[in-house]
Amino acid sequence: MRYLLFASICALAFSGPILFQDSDLVAPQEMIDEINRVQDSWTASSDWVGNMTVAEAKQRVAPTIGSQKFSNNDWGELLNYLSFPATFDSRQQWPNCIHPIQNDSDCHAGWAFAAADSLSDRFCIASNGTVNNELSAAFIVLCSLASPSCIEGTTDSAWNFLKQFGIPKASCTPLSLIGSSQCPSLCHPLAPFTLFKVKKIYTFQGQPEIQAGILTGGPVEVNMEVYQDFLTYKGGVYKHTTGKLIGYTSVKVIGWGNQNGTNYWIAANAWGTSWGLQGYFWIAFGQCKFDVEAIAGNPDYKAQ
Repeated sequence: MRYLLFASICALAFSGPILFQDSDLVAPQEMIDEINRVQDSWTASSDWVGNMTVAEAKQRVAPTIGSQKFSNNDWGELLNYLSFPATFDSRQQWPNCIHPIQNDSDCHAGWAFAAADSLSDRFCIASNGTVNNELSAAFIVLCSLASPSCIEGTTDSAWNFLKQFGIPKASCTPLSLIGSSQCPSLCHPLAPFTLFKVKKIYTFQGQPEIQAGILTGGPVEVNMEVYQDFLTYKGGVYKHTTGKLIGYTSVKVIGWGNQNGTNYWIAANAWGTSWGLQGYFWIAFGQCKFDVEAIAGNPDYKAQ
């Protein structure tokens, strides 16, 4: 009996604090101090998360994650011949095509932001810079579902919408319209708009395919688990250290690297430049179901 009690206490301590109340702080200072004490792979900080409660944190993530329903990219024998560099950063490979970090403000729709942002970059890359626009995540939120919703969409609903309908420039349908508008039929201010679409949607299964997808076409979208400690990320290679799962989000993946023998992905979040590495983060391979599957589409830039 004593052994079982001791084991249970140890298990609770290892897995991090239990979320009892939505009013609890999602990342109290003692958690941040403990993260920085027990490991040196990454740095935790209260700078961004501040006094955010569990309830507020849950509003930033999705409660579930959608399954992808698209065909896998058929690489054939190509993966056997592709040579993956030890490090790769789309910002260096295509410096004029990787668009700035987004801030989802009060509309925490990572599924839409990562899709729009990835497609923005891919249009620029595929067109050799001739089609270089920041595309509208707000249009996906307002128009891709039966009714506008920031948290009810999924990556597959976003990319299906990008293929079937397309999206305009962000300047045409800005974030400020969310919450005060239905799906617009004209630009704001009023003007006709051009819709940017994808020709074909692919999923990439596992680390080598995700790397190949980025190398050959540009950034991709990935779903990931979000734990309490992720909100405290300030720099370094993130590895889930403590805290409970609070939900899921979607991010844009732009490359990978290696630090002290640890391989990591380079990704862009949509929480503004005050979070993480000016909005970016590094996450170790295999963490948070990050490299299970990615999604992206081939831009139909000739349709413009």
